[in-house]
Amino acid sequence: MSQVNTQQMGRLVAAGSVDKLDEAVNILARLEALHIIDYDGSEEGFSLGSPNPSSEEIGKVLVRARSAASIVSTEGPDKPVSQAPIRKILSGDLPSRIDELLEASSRVDDLENEISSLQEEMDNLSMVVPLGIDIELLGGYDSIDSFVGTVSDSTAAAEVAGSSLFFQAKNGNQTIVAVFCRSGDSATISSSLESAGFETIALPEGTGSPSERLEEVRSSRDALVSEKSELTEKIGEWEDSNGEMLACGLEILERDHDVLTAPVRIAVSEHAFVLDGWLVMSRAEEVQKELNSVCLYTEVTPFEMEAGGGGHGHSDHTHHQEMPPIAFQDRNTSKPMELLTDAVGRPAYGRIDPTVFMMVTYPIFFGIMLGDMAYGLITMGVGWMLIRNSGTNEMLRLGGKFLTYIGFGTLVFGYIYAEFAGWEIFPHHSHNPAEALSILYPSFDYYHFWHASLPLGIELAFPFHRVTMVEDHGNLEHLILLTIYLGVLHVFLGLSIGFRDIMLYGNGHGGFGLVCAFFEKGVWMILLVGGFLFAYGFLGPSDAEWMLLPGAAISVSATLMLMWTLYNYHGVPFPINIGLAPIEAVGMMPTVISYVRLFAVGVVGVKIAETGNEKLFEPLAHILEDMSHASTIDYLFIPLLLIGWLSVQFFAWGLGVFSPNIHAARLHFVEWMRQYYDSSGEEFKPFGLNSRFVEVD
Repeated sequence: MSQVNTQQMGRLVAAGSVDKLDEAVNILARLEALHIIDYDGSEEGFSLGSPNPSSEEIGKVLVRARSAASIVSTEGPDKPVSQAPIRKILSGDLPSRIDELLEASSRVDDLENEISSLQEEMDNLSMVVPLGIDIELLGGYDSIDSFVGTVSDSTAAAEVAGSSLFFQAKNGNQTIVAVFCRSGDSATISSSLESAGFETIALPEGTGSPSERLEEVRSSRDALVSEKSELTEKIGEWEDSNGEMLACGLEILERDHDVLTAPVRIAVSEHAFVLDGWLVMSRAEEVQKELNSVCLYTEVTPFEMEAGGGGHGHSDHTHHQEMPPIAFQDRNTSKPMELLTDAVGRPAYGRIDPTVFMMVTYPIFFGIMLGDMAYGLITMGVGWMLIRNSGTNEMLRLGGKFLTYIGFGTLVFGYIYAEFAGWEIFPHHSHNPAEALSILYPSFDYYHFWHASLPLGIELAFPFHRVTMVEDHGNLEHLILLTIYLGVLHVFLGLSIGFRDIMLYGNGHGGFGLVCAFFEKGVWMILLVGGFLFAYGFLGPSDAEWMLLPGAAISVSATLMLMWTLYNYHGVPFPINIGLAPIEAVGMMPTVISYVRLFAVGVVGVKIAETGNEKLFEPLAHILEDMSHASTIDYLFIPLLLIGWLSVQFFAWGLGVFSPNIHAARLHFVEWMRQYYDSSGEEFKPFGLNSRFVEVD
């Protein structure tokens, strides 16, 4: 199938003798080709299978390995390793090493609790030490109540005590008091102490001098802290020695456990088993050939979409066709863009996969916004570093490629804009180091090497100066117009894709075919064209005024047809449609205007860099130009100006990578995909060994 479609799926049903079930599971695990449909227990005479008896022992080791992995870092090797030595270590001393780690970690947790408890006791003791009163004398009397705490007004506290026994001491900036009174006077004393800002403190437990007890507790705490430090160091050494091996061992244990417990997902009877699942049709023959050695019966049925059954809408009560999971096409160059598609959700079966489209449009949108050669090179460099250091991390490798793509788009548009680190290469300014890059451009006498005026007010030029302030030579207004036109084309493409999907697979409400597609998407396409003609006739040059009337007529007719769409295909009562359809139609305008952000975001970013160049780099260049007359203060300013300029540049780059990504994603996910996308597809997850760190034999 084409790269704009997901892979064709088929349904596999296989049956065999129950004593061959383990062999069948092992074959499927090795092939990694079948998305198993878990048996729901609905067939009479069949029940869920039982896990392999050895799974219990594997499960115990796996639980301990997972616990160990939660304690230490488990970064695996940069390249997959052979399975045999890992299994040898797993059957050797790795489990005992894991037990040692778990014991050390458990002891560290206990020590932290004990240290916390002793620290709390130390805090309480340190508060009462200045009073010089033995611990057992601070409370616990039968006919006497004690108040021990801090006060904000010691004089008022002393007056409150009156004839009661009163002690006072200083603990840093705090005033500690102890008041002992008859139980009958307790309420009065308590109320009066509150006016002096009294706050009670927790009394320590035990007997004897609080200072001596404080030293004992401090000594015990220090011993525990020392023990904890030794254990923490031991855990760190364990991680250095065994972390990589733990990651590999954990992967093998996960594999084995999945294989050994897989029978609980399969229907079995007393004598037979039945496998059910989805597979990619391109591997159907391979899977059948392998399973035929252990199964008595195998059958693969290519999935055929029922007419009008391609929708997953919540309002679809008449079509309940079970849909297969979604497998992307085997890709290489465009595979990083699957990260974007998966962020929204996989497309419904049969629908257009937007991945390849975004391979083209996403870097273009991003490049239009950031559009600076220096930032493009930096972004590509970061992407290259991620790829180089990704090792076995597929996600990191794809992320690096993604950055490389958008960085390349930024580099290309930076060349078109003639921008480098916020400088415009043309025209030349003083202290403009980017001027040296003019050798990358053809020599020319005019401001533009090439310029073309096209229909509909389109102005193209090279270089395309989007931020220049030179009169009659800037292209900022032209860029605004181009982004609107780009929005019209992008939205029209989305509607065209939606037209195709509905015509072939339905609208999610049971409707399908050419007529349904026309009213669901064709009407919007007509509205978009009519609205464009009307807007250009109204806002464009005087010779385009003839577009006003046709544009208005097309827009009105499309709005009337939209009323029928809402009534016939979405069940909205017709009286409501009279007001709703015009509102929906007007909603197309902000969708297109939203693409103006392609110019706005980029201009903001380049102005930040330009300001840094003017306010920081130019003064730095002045000082460096005339070092013979530079003062001591000037020498001090050199590193400050340099650091400040670099900080502004990296801020502009960081903002440039972050903000344009948000806006490019919005234009694709919201404005474009909304026109056609159904994200109800389930990810294809084939049962298998999922090798990352350890090779599959």
